[in-house]
Amino acid sequence: MPEATVTPDDVQEAAARLKGVVHRTPVLRSRTLDRLVGAEVHLKCENFQRAGAFKFRGAYHAVSRLAPEQLARGVAAFSSGNHAQAVALAARELGSSAVILMPEDSPRSKRDATEGYGAEIVTYDRYTGDRAALGAQLAADRGLALIPPYDHPHVIAGQGTAALELIEDTGPLDALLTPVGGGGLMAGSALAATALSPGIRMIGVEPEAGDDTRRSLAAGERVRIPVPHTIADGQALSEPGELTFAVNRRLLDSVVLVSDDEIRAAMRLAFERLKIVTEPSGASALAALLAGAVEPLPRRVGVVISGGNIGLDRFLELMG
Repeated sequence: MPEATVTPDDVQEAAARLKGVVHRTPVLRSRTLDRLVGAEVHLKCENFQRAGAFKFRGAYHAVSRLAPEQLARGVAAFSSGNHAQAVALAARELGSSAVILMPEDSPRSKRDATEGYGAEIVTYDRYTGDRAALGAQLAADRGLALIPPYDHPHVIAGQGTAALELIEDTGPLDALLTPVGGGGLMAGSALAATALSPGIRMIGVEPEAGDDTRRSLAAGERVRIPVPHTIADGQALSEPGELTFAVNRRLLDSVVLVSDDEIRAAMRLAFERLKIVTEPSGASALAALLAGAVEPLPRRVGVVISGGNIGLDRFLELMG
């Protein structure tokens, strides 16, 4: 799957297709945050996106590109939660149906929301099952179009529209911090941001327990790790995607790591001082900035708050 299948122009085309469908999410500023960090921080709040996360951008873009006869048969996806909700909502909006493969231990709030959008859920054990193989088999058995969570050119192009909007709204930035799971958000963001803001530093953020992209960049090839145990369930992956890694290997400047405790601290600050609710994965890029993991510190920095899908009980549990 060659890198050339996704370009900055593809992100622009996705933005045109998504206009009026996705929310143009707000960019939040905070003097308190600027003082704490020592930089001018621009938060792209994808926690206010439809279905609660950036994932709706790529999911809708990919589903909308399917032929009418395939939409009639339906779509399939595999996801720990946010992509599941996004594909379910996209399918419903486009008059299709969705079957979603989800881990047995997916957060209850994410599973409930996915079912609420009308999807059928099939579960598996994330620690013993190969979700990509299981998802592909599920799609083949039922004649469904598989919409993977990140390793798909239309998904990557759709995700990149978040960074596209951010830089259109803020102007050039010195750096952009983005959470990294499978790498789709980062790949799309990097394609958009480096085209619009030449010289920008693209900084990925992973949980300490799930540093597959950092290891892969160091090795020069994709590295597989055991399924990580981290509160950042959206980033609990074993290996970066093939297409996403091809893009990120070229465009990322660095990947920094954050601990679960640093993520909790960022979630707390976002709630208490910024008045926004984030899920753990959604707060990881902010956590890196607050923890001083980014050196040298950029003067004007964008941070993607990638999602806010967390139930009250889980939020209170994490806040202790």
